[in-house]
Amino acid sequence: MSADRHSANDAHVARKRFGQHFLHDPYVIDRILRALRAGADDLLVEIGPGLGALTQPLLDHVAKLHVVEIDRDVIPHLRKLSSDSARLEIHLADALEFDFGALALDTRPLRLIGNLPYNISTPLLFHLLGFAPKVRDMHFMLQKEVVDRLTAAPGGKDYGRLTATVAARASADALFEVGPGAFNPPPKVTSSVVRITPRPTAFTIRDIGVYDRVVTAAFSQRRKTLTNSLRGLFSASEISACEIDPRARAEVLSPAQFAALANDWCERRSSNPATAP
Repeated sequence: MSADRHSANDAHVARKRFGQHFLHDPYVIDRILRALRAGADDLLVEIGPGLGALTQPLLDHVAKLHVVEIDRDVIPHLRKLSSDSARLEIHLADALEFDFGALALDTRPLRLIGNLPYNISTPLLFHLLGFAPKVRDMHFMLQKEVVDRLTAAPGGKDYGRLTATVAARASADALFEVGPGAFNPPPKVTSSVVRITPRPTAFTIRDIGVYDRVVTAAFSQRRKTLTNSLRGLFSASEISACEIDPRARAEVLSPAQFAALANDWCERRSSNPATAP
């Protein structure tokens, strides 16, 4: 790490409201880069670059790098990382509201990377999944608890709305864990790096919006049976008709079973709009 980067860390105090924990461990940074395997022509976007610990080595691998940063006070530090402003395009914006699709101006898919703020990681993931058709992959540092949820199997305590929502759009693979000491200030939790790869599902989803609605309703009352949590969308007999036990809880259903329920809802509405819930 350069003296300039040390001085930048010393000069800037991490802000709790932005969930800032600046990555500084060169070994962890190298592992992320090796997992990413960026090519010179990749359309790479870093989310939350902070003081640029990951930004600088990323610039060594790609011809151009986009970064999205909400904290205007770190922008001067980022600008110092490249004398060529055309190679580093800085977007001062809230990633939760940023239109990532607007960066995909040619046929190249986006590659997203970042040490995401833990306090907004789940809503940010939902936002980013909205751009999945334009994304090749995402490599994120997240709280280990979130990665456990992303990669959970049905029936486990970590399996939930986030798992099923992501599974309808992408695969998620945990790569490696990172201890608190890799950050300044150190978080109170263990972190983990995850790769999220958008891909077609192995099952049919007629309407992704309906699928999301069914998943959200099912997990809104996690400890209740599907008969209760999906009341207003399905009767017990309609759930049974999908070869799913209406007495089961949401946590035991696979994404394919949620898709079966959503597709049944769409079919009933299309065949008889007046009686569909």
